[in-house]
Amino acid sequence: MNFLRRTFSRHAVLWAVLFYGLLAMVMTWPLATRMGSEVVGEIGDNIYFVWMIGWMKKAIFVLGVNPFDVWFLNYPEGWNMAYTEITPIQLALAMPFALLTDNATLAYNLVLLLGFVLSGLGMFLWVRRLTGHNGAALLAGMIFGFIPYRFAHFLIGHLNLSGTHWLPFYFMGLTELLGFRRHDAVEPAAWKPVVLTGISLGLIALTSQYYLYMAVWVSALMVLCYLIFMERGCWRDAAFWKRMVAAGLVALPLVALAVAPYAALSQAGGLPDRGISIVRRYSASLTDFILPSTDHFLWGRWVGDHFNRELWIEGTLYVGVVSGILALLAFIKRRKLNQGRLLKLLLGTAALSLLLAMGTDLHWNGAPLELPVPAFLAERFARDTLPIILPGYILFYVFPFYAKMRALMRFGVFTLILVSAAAGLGAAWLLEKVQPRWRVGVLTALLVLVFVDFYPGPYDQFAPVAARPVDYWLAKQPDGVVAQMPFSLAEDQEHTYYTLIHGKPYIGGFFNAFPPPQYQRIIPLLQPFPDESSVEVLRELGVHYVLVDVDEFQMNQETLKAVCEDLGLDYLDRFEDQLVFELR
Repeated sequence: MNFLRRTFSRHAVLWAVLFYGLLAMVMTWPLATRMGSEVVGEIGDNIYFVWMIGWMKKAIFVLGVNPFDVWFLNYPEGWNMAYTEITPIQLALAMPFALLTDNATLAYNLVLLLGFVLSGLGMFLWVRRLTGHNGAALLAGMIFGFIPYRFAHFLIGHLNLSGTHWLPFYFMGLTELLGFRRHDAVEPAAWKPVVLTGISLGLIALTSQYYLYMAVWVSALMVLCYLIFMERGCWRDAAFWKRMVAAGLVALPLVALAVAPYAALSQAGGLPDRGISIVRRYSASLTDFILPSTDHFLWGRWVGDHFNRELWIEGTLYVGVVSGILALLAFIKRRKLNQGRLLKLLLGTAALSLLLAMGTDLHWNGAPLELPVPAFLAERFARDTLPIILPGYILFYVFPFYAKMRALMRFGVFTLILVSAAAGLGAAWLLEKVQPRWRVGVLTALLVLVFVDFYPGPYDQFAPVAARPVDYWLAKQPDGVVAQMPFSLAEDQEHTYYTLIHGKPYIGGFFNAFPPPQYQRIIPLLQPFPDESSVEVLRELGVHYVLVDVDEFQMNQETLKAVCEDLGLDYLDRFEDQLVFELR
């Protein structure tokens, strides 16, 4: 036993990586057996990110063109990838795998699994730096690396939001800038936390614009809490402000690089504000933080049957029983902790992040809580109830870019990371109080309890990532613009993926976030297809190949062929459910 302790202590980081890697395979099983051909869950955002990896590789290493200018989608207007999140760092992590294997699906799955490992490792390093305790750090890393929030976005295929691994490094640097480190640790060189904070913020920016904007907000709140409640003298401390400004300057090049495409598109009017009704819908409920995930292997179905989990993907913000108890234990014992002041800062900022995640007004169980309006005011407000307004409502109307975020729920990930760190502090105190011969057993029990609390169970739904026979046929044909009918299919993610195979310009694309002008103009004109006006629009767009999904129309194949041919479409062939026409 002593030999094992010594071995783990000497190579703790390596053992942590191996532990999180094995855990990632176990908790996503059986993904490891089908990495190169399938994705977990249904086809959706996942296949869009597979396309993005494949297109980035092709654009940079084959065509040598700017990958962000996707000229062949939304043809002939073209499309800017900044209409959705580009997540360059996640794509960069995928690129070596894509180049070595020539398999974008495998690269996508590997990066998702890597996200579990790196998120756990980041928290491990932060908590170990604060406590000097490998066991507590291992537990905290497991909590954050495998929090149900990550599994929800893993299942739906959000490669960008799965990139939580820079957040622990960022808060490690930021808290060290504020002077929080292990009391018996050697004071680091002044430049180290500056560089760590700045580089980490830049990497967050290159992962997700949501995380960047929210990290800035949460950081500002953390620093304000520190200045107001802990170190008021720092307001006049020039050295403190120099460190903060230096960290910002380190981050600036990477942040500017990440933000530039979105800023240019916004300047051109391409990123309009969201409506308040949409933002209100994606405001978190208090129940989101206390309800286990609906894909939990034991009680997930019961949660789904008894609570409103319509938006469970975004609303999976469960902090966990073990992490919640350990964080509470740390708070109770805060006076005996060497990091008691930091703990108060972590939990205070976590509470503020939770408040921001709750969005525009108070919700419970997925529905807004509203107060009855007195009769003499009901007529004036033209309603019988009024929402309980939260700060997010004011911020939505006042602060720049706040209204461009759809899912304010995502502020909740900052509550999760700060509670995970607090749980690590609580675990360090608990393990130190346990007699040495029992520590391994207690730590093992805590790890098992976290596993049971978070485990989704073996996944039983997988979707193959594959093109259609018609796409391989198109790849062999002369160049020509492709249209998919009915046009309601045009923004489905899989049709964007198909362009990787056939290589033809396509008048559709994945536009559900911010539809580009041409798409908004033509979608009502093409909905009546097949008719003369819609075919005329196809001619104006320069369409050559028209794919018609026969299963989507209320007529049999022969009737549909006859109608299309009468409108000037020459029938070429049929591939499964796709009729292929050439537009004269």
